Amino acid sequence: MPANPLGLDDPQLPGFFHAADTASLRGQRIALWGNRIRSAGAVAAAIGGAFTLAVGSFDLWALVALIGFIVAFGGELILGVKPPERKWYMARAAAESMKTLSWRYAVGADPFFVTLPDGDAEKLFRARVGQVARQVSEAVAPPQGDGAAPTEAMEALRAATTEQQREVYLRDRTRAQRDWYTRKSNSNARASFAWRTTLVVAELVAITLAALRFAGVWDIDLAGVLAAFIGAGAAWLALKQHTTLESAYSLTAAELQKQDATLMSAAEDEWAVAVADAEEAISREHTMWLASRSDVNEQIGQ
Repeated sequence: MPANPLGLDDPQLPGFFHAADTASLRGQRIALWGNRIRSAGAVAAAIGGAFTLAVGSFDLWALVALIGFIVAFGGELILGVKPPERKWYMARAAAESMKTLSWRYAVGADPFFVTLPDGDAEKLFRARVGQVARQVSEAVAPPQGDGAAPTEAMEALRAATTEQQREVYLRDRTRAQRDWYTRKSNSNARASFAWRTTLVVAELVAITLAALRFAGVWDIDLAGVLAAFIGAGAAWLALKQHTTLESAYSLTAAELQKQDATLMSAAEDEWAVAVADAEEAISREHTMWLASRSDVNEQIGQ
């Protein structure tokens, strides 16, 4: 077994990929936590508004409502002052563009054909990376060092035979992506079912409570609390888009499975085109993801 077997995992991609990936994950965490905080504050405020507990001249439940509104306001500030979602989307687009550029370069696919002189291929790669970096400069800080240089792993794979490139590309790119999309499709299907079931149950309980209040059984507005919870759940589903992602990931996994046979049988003179087609299948899914969330995909090229 060779000391340094051929392969191209994420840690072996250029520095700009890691900068974009880190920025995307940071933006995602802030966006998701901002939405959680805002929703939790709104539900707490609804709970506080539904009850009364007087202690002297103060109403403790009113204090709960006040705190809930303050928390919700804090979440709104997190999401509104410097919108993290846009940085999340832009950085993710940059990271995925960087990944497909790196793989195209490493296996000699369009436009980095192996017939190009090494210097010209690297110059073109750097130019493409620089183009992406300029388009997302507001979301991704330049990495330390030369973040646009092809890595040793990329150069080693580029210098390998077509059969070696085929083995690595199938293993580390298309099949790894296919398996990832399959897992994500299944997890989004489970999450979508769980959330939809929870919201349906909450709506049925809210209808029951509202009917009992109308009948004079009690005067506590628990239905209002559930309405706030349902609204928060609906907003979370809109953000996470479990149903949409389930379908998109399942479709892309199926496309990559079809590409497997094409990549396996592609002759040496067909290899560059076969890889380009596989990369297009991956890029289409990500473009659809971006299109469903923002206009960022119009700004990022690959």
